[in-house]
Amino acid sequence: MSSETILHSAQFNPKVKQYWLVLWLLVATVTLFGIVFIPVIAIVVWLVSGRMLAAMSATLSEKKLFVKRGILVRTEKTIPLDKITDVGLTQGPLMRLFGIHQLSFETAGQSGTGALVSLIGVVDAQQFREAILAQKERLAEHQQTQSESMSQPSDQALLARLVEVVERIDTRLKHLEQRSD
Repeated sequence: MSSETILHSAQFNPKVKQYWLVLWLLVATVTLFGIVFIPVIAIVVWLVSGRMLAAMSATLSEKKLFVKRGILVRTEKTIPLDKITDVGLTQGPLMRLFGIHQLSFETAGQSGTGALVSLIGVVDAQQFREAILAQKERLAEHQQTQSESMSQPSDQALLARLVEVVERIDTRLKHLEQRSD
């Protein structure tokens, strides 16, 4: 991560472990093959989910969102705020039962459909979403103000240009006077 100021760091709800456990147990129950392995699935999911949760992080800076996750395959994504087109907030029935949400981030120019990154179990997900959108808006306003100030010439540059134009007009007038004589 760069030297940008950190504005907000996401915390993750420990109930995500229970959500993942129930989800996998439901999947195992629905499949005939999975019913036999329910005890093994329960132990593995419980052990792995804690590590997965500990490996997840999301940090909002002035210009970017940094997301890290994964145990075996670690993924780090840096998403420029000006490229974010949508921050989705999802809560299915099972998620509602555990009081958790899923945040999904879509960006301009991403390939494929769906979210570029999604995070499940962010504490105060709505507040984190609003913080991202508010910072995105502040950044856009700052960039617009900056581009407007760069496109407008300074008073000294404008004055120098006017003096140059007047001198050119004066030179042409003198040239025309000399021709008419």
